[in-house]
Amino acid sequence: MLKSLIVALGSCLATASCSPSDRAAAAAEADASAAPLAAEFKGIDHWINSEPLTVAGLRGKVVLVEFWTYTCINCINVAPHVKQWHQRYKDQGLVVVGVHTPEFDEEKIFGNVRDAVKRFGIEYPVAQDNGYATWDAYGNRYWPAVYLIDKEGHVVYRHYGEGDYAATEAKIQQLLARQ
Repeated sequence: MLKSLIVALGSCLATASCSPSDRAAAAAEADASAAPLAAEFKGIDHWINSEPLTVAGLRGKVVLVEFWTYTCINCINVAPHVKQWHQRYKDQGLVVVGVHTPEFDEEKIFGNVRDAVKRFGIEYPVAQDNGYATWDAYGNRYWPAVYLIDKEGHVVYRHYGEGDYAATEAKIQQLLARQ
């Protein structure tokens, strides 16, 4: 098991993102006029740092949904940026929700996820999506993945993998500035 974890982490290092299928990385920005409504958080096993949240209940806020898993090096590298956005913009209307979707069996254990959240200093809500229900609802295929949801509940931005932090932050600022 440890050998498979090391091999998988090595694969993640060789790419900009981790994926159960092809480990590819891509970025795309949705056209706001045709942007799909964000999927609800489904099949969540546990919530950390929060009572259960709903996308519908977050209308009127800008929401950043980050799909991650605690052993993916790319997710670990993205975490400081997500934490910084949470701290910088939470009082302006940004809500960050981490969706922890496991790649390996040990990542399904609640105590391990809770300990990782504490170890990484994550203060925003984290949903544990062991069954991939929310992952599938978003059509996600990558770790890490960031989705930005506008105040009306539409997914208006996606980024997969590391990088493009300035572009993501600019989109957060743009969405927060909209009335």
